[in-house]
Amino acid sequence: MTDRKAQLAANLAQVEERIASACAAAGREREEVTLIVVTKTYPASDVRILSELGVRDVAENRDQDAAPKAAECADLPLRWHFVGQLQTNKVRSVVGYADVVQSVDRSKLVTSLSSAAVRAERELGCLIQVALDAGENGRGERGGVGPGGIEELAAIVADSPGLRLDGLMTVAPLAGPYADRQQAAFERLMDLSTDLRRAHPAANMVSAGMSADLEQAVAAGATHVRVGTAVLGVRPRLG
Repeated sequence: MTDRKAQLAANLAQVEERIASACAAAGREREEVTLIVVTKTYPASDVRILSELGVRDVAENRDQDAAPKAAECADLPLRWHFVGQLQTNKVRSVVGYADVVQSVDRSKLVTSLSSAAVRAERELGCLIQVALDAGENGRGERGGVGPGGIEELAAIVADSPGLRLDGLMTVAPLAGPYADRQQAAFERLMDLSTDLRRAHPAANMVSAGMSADLEQAVAAGATHVRVGTAVLGVRPRLG
């Protein structure tokens, strides 16, 4: 086993133990939570090792990094999630490899995603990114729509060819009423998910929690956690 593979295996085991412990504490089954490894800034060789170690879900936040990496790893049984703020001029590229876009936050983006998915003859999963720092109808500092905008945007996604409404995503806010209150933020997201599922029962995916706060996300009921640093380590940012 190479040094890098041994390092990633050890880190992955630690994260798995954290998720399992959080599930046990919350009275949940480990199978209820999917680990998504955020591979941004890391090379395709790391993605290949992660696949060998059993990882099936990976995430990227910049198309210029993700597109060549996904192409290099096209032979692997991976599900690619796009989690960054997405400009419409990058949509066609992203739809070429992403299985799920977790950062849907405006109707113009939905229109572009739908057109590209239909053209590519693909069905693309979409999560509404919820900004809990934005007020009821504002926009978040790091993207996302305020809670008051979820219903309308969800309906647009659900009615768009080529798209599938999968659920909600949030990033723990750095400002506003939920700053430094990750547990409360994630519980609020779960309440919003409950509301969404009344109209869209299949939209049951809740993506929340990262390396520092995955336990709080699991406790609140998240179905997916997005972990980068705790698995891959700290690495200088590209670009």
